[in-house]
Amino acid sequence: MQWRRWAVLALSLLLARYLLWRLGSTLNFSSPSATAISLLLLGCELMLLLSGFLPLWFSLARQQPLKPQPLHRFPAVDLLLPSCGEPLEVVRRSLQGCAAIHYPALTVWLLDDSDRLELRQLAAELGCRYRARCSHAHAKAGNLNAALPQLQGELVAVMDADVVPQRSFLQRTVSLLEQDSGAALVQTPQSYMNADPVLRNLQLERWLLPDEESFYRWVEPVRQGVEAVVCAGTSFVVRRRALMAVGGFETGTPSEDLATGIRLAAAGWRLHFLAEKLSAGLAPHSAGAMARQRCRWASGTLQILRTGANPFTIAGLTPLQRLAFGEGILHWLNVLPQLVLLLMPLLALLAGSTPIRLESGGLLSVALPFYGAQMLLARWISGQARGAVLPELYRWIFLVPLVGAVLSTIARRPKAFRVTPKAPGQQRQVELGLVAPLATLLVVQLLALIGLLRWPPAAGPMALTLFWLSSSCLLLGLSLRCCWDRPGASGVPWFAVRSQQSWGQITALSEDGLEARLTGHEIPTQHWGLPVELACQKGSRIGLHWGPLNSEQQQWLQQRLYGHAGCWPLRHAPFELQALAPVLLRLIKPAAPETWFNRSLLPLALQGLASSPLTQASRPSPMNESANTRMNMASPG
Repeated sequence: MQWRRWAVLALSLLLARYLLWRLGSTLNFSSPSATAISLLLLGCELMLLLSGFLPLWFSLARQQPLKPQPLHRFPAVDLLLPSCGEPLEVVRRSLQGCAAIHYPALTVWLLDDSDRLELRQLAAELGCRYRARCSHAHAKAGNLNAALPQLQGELVAVMDADVVPQRSFLQRTVSLLEQDSGAALVQTPQSYMNADPVLRNLQLERWLLPDEESFYRWVEPVRQGVEAVVCAGTSFVVRRRALMAVGGFETGTPSEDLATGIRLAAAGWRLHFLAEKLSAGLAPHSAGAMARQRCRWASGTLQILRTGANPFTIAGLTPLQRLAFGEGILHWLNVLPQLVLLLMPLLALLAGSTPIRLESGGLLSVALPFYGAQMLLARWISGQARGAVLPELYRWIFLVPLVGAVLSTIARRPKAFRVTPKAPGQQRQVELGLVAPLATLLVVQLLALIGLLRWPPAAGPMALTLFWLSSSCLLLGLSLRCCWDRPGASGVPWFAVRSQQSWGQITALSEDGLEARLTGHEIPTQHWGLPVELACQKGSRIGLHWGPLNSEQQQWLQQRLYGHAGCWPLRHAPFELQALAPVLLRLIKPAAPETWFNRSLLPLALQGLASSPLTQASRPSPMNESANTRMNMASPG
């Protein structure tokens, strides 16, 4: 869009003006110690600014993306669902969703790396192919590669074992590959059904969007413009011919998805991003699990630099592609300057000098407009996917573990691959591995604040340092609060809805039951033609469990929740000042355990869902809905 070009130009001019001011007027060379910390601060700042502005400059090359069109040809698709120890019901939900996809030439494969009898039986029950390999080398990439020689389809789709696709997934994604014969891969957004630990533990589901929203609504569309779309490892479709030509999925790193995408791009294939939420999976249930997931991402991504998929050395990429893929890998190093900046106030006190020489005129006329413009434009430029401050919680909470993961990877001692748990704990858990470093950093900030008040510098540095320390203490306090996992999490996602019924209004919904507010005294005994039973009542509020459901009814319910088009809404990040009061409240009030009428809820769009109960006769059978799909599946093997 033209407005984005003008915004990027304005920010770039402010950046140039800011850098001239920083280099010419603010460096402190009064002593060796002052020079050292002044140059250290400048180096950290330049590294973070470059990482932040590169995507902005990439956006100037933004292209008009392809849009799905009706299919006239249906190339055969093998859909691979790799599993490694996930709970049976999680795999069942995902496999049923894959089997229900509306596509006439589909074979679904369950690739079981735990070799469980119950999964073999599940695949046979749902009419899917089953495969368990003898060797378990190379984790997910090895599991996928072991199945490739047995595939016959022209295309290969991949879903993680906790991800449920919508029924239109293949018709939407395959359409792009049919339109562009030079394209090898179509990636779609990775959405989550449940709130991640940052949202859930702080009860910020209304005030903060998940971290992946800004990646899929800002970073991926920008990467499309420079032909450097990131393969995310799930919810994508790839040409089997192109995949085999680059040697299958990359096994030299746990981040096989990004590395494989780089190899495809280097081989001359185009990668497309389809900005439609066509599937959703499960976010980690605990802060510790999320920390391990982020560390695995960081370590795996950096390990790409030691493989043949290194974007700086692999042949075939354009300069812009090298820069974009390289920035996507090296941005994990940003945790190092971020940690240094947190320690900078204390370093300055210990050195007895300030790292930056400030005058009130330059601070107000140069620094304030530069950083103020970035904060004001953050929501606008990202497509309202994120604000300017609160999303930084995702960086601060996991900062020290990420530093450890980055340094161990640099030292060639990466941690072993571990699958993210898909089942929640029922007791309140405290992740001491996160609490200890965050508490230490908070103490450092408080010591620096005491020192600042005891030995105040000039007015300019005083105001800037006071603002920095205050905001750091606030974010560190919130990060510490997030380390206490909220107990009572359900393994089944619950959703916030607003569905008016003759007897009241449904306010929350899941495949376990529903919550509602009555308008009279009538308590319903069925909804959507399915039986419901009263489980809890508080005044006019009622909690209902679904009654006994057979397998066909259970599949029908899951498709009505997860499989219909548009069920995962596109939300806008709230204006951050609106969230100030709830955020401050979270500092002093711990989150209560989840129970009836006090759940962690993400919104579910009800378009396409009947708002009144359906009778058994009028309710379509999931077996009939996916009959064409099942007829085209090979028998279990």
